[in-house]
Amino acid sequence: MIIHMVHEITILEAVLLGLVQGFTEWLPISSSGHLVIFQALLNVSVPPEFDIIIMAGTIAALILYFRKRILSLFTGLLEGERSAINYIILILITGIPTGIIGFAGRELFKSLYDEPVTVSILLIVTGFFLFIASFQKKQDAPITRKRAFIIGIAQGIAVAPGISRSGSTIGTAVLLGIKPKDAAEFSFLIGIPAMTVAAMLTFLDEPTAGIGVAPLFAAIIAAFIAGYVCIAFMMKLLEENRLYYFALYCVMAGTIFAILAHMAGY
Repeated sequence: MIIHMVHEITILEAVLLGLVQGFTEWLPISSSGHLVIFQALLNVSVPPEFDIIIMAGTIAALILYFRKRILSLFTGLLEGERSAINYIILILITGIPTGIIGFAGRELFKSLYDEPVTVSILLIVTGFFLFIASFQKKQDAPITRKRAFIIGIAQGIAVAPGISRSGSTIGTAVLLGIKPKDAAEFSFLIGIPAMTVAAMLTFLDEPTAGIGVAPLFAAIIAAFIAGYVCIAFMMKLLEENRLYYFALYCVMAGTIFAILAHMAGY
């Protein structure tokens, strides 16, 4: 069953969706997937553009949290520091496959926003992927250009709702032998250019995401607050190598959501 988009939502509903987006954006459990599922369960509906634009809130939270690291990279770039230049190049490399996959599969990925059962299944897939990644014992590999390109492919695939961006990139990095904490930092930092470009282009095309200025602004603020809290939480769990917690959550949540969505006739 296809959800018929009704773009009028209240500020409270927008805040709730913003909190969902913020709490799930940096955790490897798919923010877009949860937004689709919660819309179905709450019987509200927003266009895919809403999810993309309110990422501005979580991007701001990310920049605030990693402000010292970002400043050191820019300072190193200006001073010609080799390690900083190389790290920025690695970030840019990930954007190549991400952009190609995201653009090529844009219409397909957007169509999935109307399919909560499919999105729930993809959330389960994310869980199994994270579970496999949690068994990786080697954690001393550097982030090379080849590895960065592969991580960029994972980020591109994660444009699909239900496939977690942070989960796919962190999981891929861990499977490539990169230390979980380093994998998380790289995953978060490569999200800044990719998500900023997506949010800006979408905003220019649809400034209010079809729901109005006030609800959109409220959702962005809510996403910022929730996003900042979750970054610190995620980093702590990864330091303790607790990736399998999120794997179990994705499998259980995806299964429950799929059953509920099917029972509701979606």
